[in-house]
Amino acid sequence: MVKEKEIMTTKEVADYLNLHPLTVHKYAREGKIPAFKIGTDWRFHKKYIERWIKEKLAYNSEGKERRQVTLF
Repeated sequence: MVKEKEIMTTKEVADYLNLHPLTVHKYAREGKIPAFKIGTDWRFHKKYIERWIKEKLAYNSEGKERRQVTLF
């Protein structure tokens, strides 16, 4: 049985999100993505990354609904 990793590296998150590793590093540094540091390396908890994705999807869906409202 293969246990899924809970803590991911920058490269793993970049692959998971289909982003460049430097973009993931920048988002972590700016606090745009949930992350923590171990020494000088960024680490990401998969549970929080998945929650962050769901929040982004919900926010984008909500924004789309707001944009569809017709103003007179």
